[in-house]
Amino acid sequence: MKILLVEDSDMVAKGLIYSLEQNGYDVIHKTTEKETINFLKENSVNLVILDISLPDGNGFNIYENIIKEKKIPTVFLTAKDEEDDIVRGLECGADDYVTKPFSTRELIARINKVLVKESKNSIITVSDIKFDLDKMIVYKNEKEIIFSSLELKILNLLFTNLNKVVTREEIIYKIWEWTGNDVYDNTVTVYLKRIREKLSSNIISTIKGIGYRIDEK
Repeated sequence: MKILLVEDSDMVAKGLIYSLEQNGYDVIHKTTEKETINFLKENSVNLVILDISLPDGNGFNIYENIIKEKKIPTVFLTAKDEEDDIVRGLECGADDYVTKPFSTRELIARINKVLVKESKNSIITVSDIKFDLDKMIVYKNEKEIIFSSLELKILNLLFTNLNKVVTREEIIYKIWEWTGNDVYDNTVTVYLKRIREKLSSNIISTIKGIGYRIDEK
């Protein structure tokens, strides 16, 4: 997943870039309105983190002149907590906003929420596997693969966390949450084995001692 960070403060940008990259995102950093618009004219990204106050303009201009047309999910950053700025950002179509100073952990949680919401309106394709998240149907080379309800939920968890490791503990907790049954570590191994056999594909990577990950190809 590619994220465009538009932020003129080097100190803020460095911290965000480090945290985002640690969470599996590719980050492109721009500091002005002009270079951001020039970049977006020629490139595509999955999400924009957009500071409102920039040296040569403001984030609203960038959003209204190019981001909105391209329909790129956007989270506004602002040093102001004035109601007018917040309302303007949301009314012009931004997905969320965060007021400085902010918790990096909170921002990443908001980014993940926006991206998951966006992905649920589309079909995610990795290699020869296609997952329609709205219909909860998986295809291999356009032929539907039949999974149990629980197998589909585990796959959904992996697909909505592309490029990120989903830990075995997370999967255990989710299975317990979905079923109400006690779950053991070996249960996860069994389910992943079944899922891989049905997929007949190597898109799920095992991160030894941690969990599982599906990467965009």
